Amino acid sequence: MRTLVTGGAGFMPSHMCDLLLSKGHEVVCVDNLVTGNMDNMAHHMADKDNFTFINHDISKPLFLDEDIDYIFHMASPASPVDYLEFPIQTLKVGALGTYNMLGLAKEKGARILLASTSEVYGDPLVNPQPEEYWGNVNTIGPRGVYDEAKRYAEAITMAYHRYHNIDTRIVRIFNTYGPRMRGNDGRVVPNFVNQALKGEDITVYGDGSQTRSFCYVSDEVEGIYRLMMSDYCDPVNIGNPNEISVLEFAETVIELTGSSSNIIYCDLPQDDPKVRRPDITKAKKLLGWEPKVDLQDGLEKTVEYFRAVNRSD
Repeated sequence: MRTLVTGGAGFMPSHMCDLLLSKGHEVVCVDNLVTGNMDNMAHHMADKDNFTFINHDISKPLFLDEDIDYIFHMASPASPVDYLEFPIQTLKVGALGTYNMLGLAKEKGARILLASTSEVYGDPLVNPQPEEYWGNVNTIGPRGVYDEAKRYAEAITMAYHRYHNIDTRIVRIFNTYGPRMRGNDGRVVPNFVNQALKGEDITVYGDGSQTRSFCYVSDEVEGIYRLMMSDYCDPVNIGNPNEISVLEFAETVIELTGSSSNIIYCDLPQDDPKVRRPDITKAKKLLGWEPKVDLQDGLEKTVEYFRAVNRSD
């Protein structure tokens, strides 16, 4: 099995590469390193038989001589800091990048999985969010570049599935965390953990009552892999349904790290979701999947990782 992973030097896709290699896949990792990090791939680079890295922007066509059996299309800036800094690139990888990967899947006869996101639900008016919910998205707001890129990616994926009979899968990924996250990517987990470890004020946006549902990365990639190997083509939520307020999460991080940090409050960013919680009924029924790692255990592993990173810096 030869499997292509786009964005493979990023946080979660690099863990997907690990899982695929452990299951006997030959992995071709493609990344232009705009937000990816080669350190995430270092432990595989010596494996010339089973792992190949290609530095390429998939917004441009990718030509490969070898056969490809599976494509995990996971490339995209994925944090507000990144997609606000790279808005055009975010739109291009969601639109042109997905178009190019679907074309490659058509050429190779490969099955392709699109890594979509819970952000297609926008600032939801329904909680928890089932796959049937169409969302509440501000198309022209600053976050729209990411939300709409993924919504378009879902639409073109289903168009290729219906018109060209391409074998497609769509996963909607909810807040994922764990080792290899970038400390400065602006997401709540690295933000709070690094601030706590450094004794800095922890910056909570709004009053902290907005909720998130955090899924540890090993659970997330296992769910995504099971979806790829299933026969289900409609979108499936993969995330942890245990909902926690941002303020409670900040307090948990302070307690876990033994930090002396204080919590301060900042203005809530435009269109920031007030709630986020996946309905994983389909994942349970179709894939036999549900998360196993609880927040305490996952956070401990994540804190250990950032402690080590901070020491090396």
